Amino acid sequence: MQKVLVIAGPTAVGKTQFGIRCASLFNGEIISGDSIQIYKGLDIGSAKPDENELSQAKHYLIDIKEADGSYSVKEFQELSRKYIDQISSEGKLPIIVGGTGLYIKACLYDYQFFEEDGEDDQYEDLSNEELYELLKEKDPEALEKIHVNNRRRLIRALNIYEKHHKGISEIKAQQEHRPIYDCLIIGLTAPRKVLFERINERVDRMMEKGLVKEIKTLLDQGITFDDQSMQGIGYKEFRAYFEKEKSLEECVEDIKIHSRHFAKRQYTFFNHQLDVKWFEDKQEALEEVEQWLT
Repeated sequence: MQKVLVIAGPTAVGKTQFGIRCASLFNGEIISGDSIQIYKGLDIGSAKPDENELSQAKHYLIDIKEADGSYSVKEFQELSRKYIDQISSEGKLPIIVGGTGLYIKACLYDYQFFEEDGEDDQYEDLSNEELYELLKEKDPEALEKIHVNNRRRLIRALNIYEKHHKGISEIKAQQEHRPIYDCLIIGLTAPRKVLFERINERVDRMMEKGLVKEIKTLLDQGITFDDQSMQGIGYKEFRAYFEKEKSLEECVEDIKIHSRHFAKRQYTFFNHQLDVKWFEDKQEALEEVEQWLT
């Protein structure tokens, strides 16, 4: 199995620099696992590696999308696996760096996506109750998580059944969610108080670097807060400022609060969904990587 190193952990814990250090020490190249850094022009708010950092190691999946484009977990899965194969074929170590837990899981595990496209108009004459009864005949287990009034999900489940001749539950049950690579997931961590201080300091540095100007430039280019790229923390909070509903100080405080909450959710996901080895001491983490490689 191909070896893949993953550097995970909460926001502002120092993943970028640690990933670069690993790439230097272990002949690696970096695949960004971030859902916002792929967009051009969203640099400061996404904590995108700067020119100096990018020059220290080869990076993939950064600046590959226009700011009004879309990006999905499935697309990340396809691209990241492609680059893992490419990097490995060159005798180098693929290193995924990022905090988007679902992206990492989709890449590393036998996490299959299934198409549910179908003609919605074949159901347009059916009421929600009739859709519900139809799905009960085909895939009753799906109804455990779908309300009778959620028409979109009812139709989606029916389309999946029509295409695959099996229900969502059965398809998911066939996915063992085992790693498809020999992967080591290093989780960088810090005491809660220290981490929250780092988050606050990083937001302040983003403001000093010109985050407001960056967002204004994007808006002047026709990007809106409804675009997917602007849904990330560090960008979406400024909608209230530009629409004159909140002061700049209030929006900055919102970013800090949302970032701290996001860090808590990241810990929850990593601890429940991935086999992570946590380290506060980065030297100990490096020793773990070296031992794994040898």
